[in-house]
Amino acid sequence: MGYRRKSWREKLADSKGLPRVEPIPEKMSGRWGAGTLVIPAPSEVDGIMKGVPRGKLITVNQVRSILARRHGATIGCPITTGIFAMISAHVAREDLEAGKASLTPYWRTLKSDGEINPKYPGGYEDQKARLESEGHKVIRKGKRYFVEDYEKHLISG
Repeated sequence: MGYRRKSWREKLADSKGLPRVEPIPEKMSGRWGAGTLVIPAPSEVDGIMKGVPRGKLITVNQVRSILARRHGATIGCPITTGIFAMISAHVAREDLEAGKASLTPYWRTLKSDGEINPKYPGGYEDQKARLESEGHKVIRKGKRYFVEDYEKHLISG
């Protein structure tokens, strides 16, 4: 019997016993300090991303802060939060291609400096078009794209 790779949707649904709060590992403490980190469930990250309304934006760091507050942790895990945001984006893209009306607006989740995530489905161009259609101005700096004045459009919380 061959190995079958999990679909994006299966990855999103697989909580693997998460969320879990644990001490910040020693190898991360140099950057993040002492305390605890929450390793969220993939569906939690998706839920936060899903809640960003048209015209508003969120950064991955904001997602991590929301998760930390929700679980009483010092920080949200930067690695798993990023991975789960990517999984959420791919599920949304599959839903979009399947013609589903309700999907996670992954293009509204930016990197911490307002950059569009080039690894999300559709790359810069697709996300740029979606963001511009929602009233945002996207500017190019070198090979990267950023939402101009993105701070003015961030959700509060």
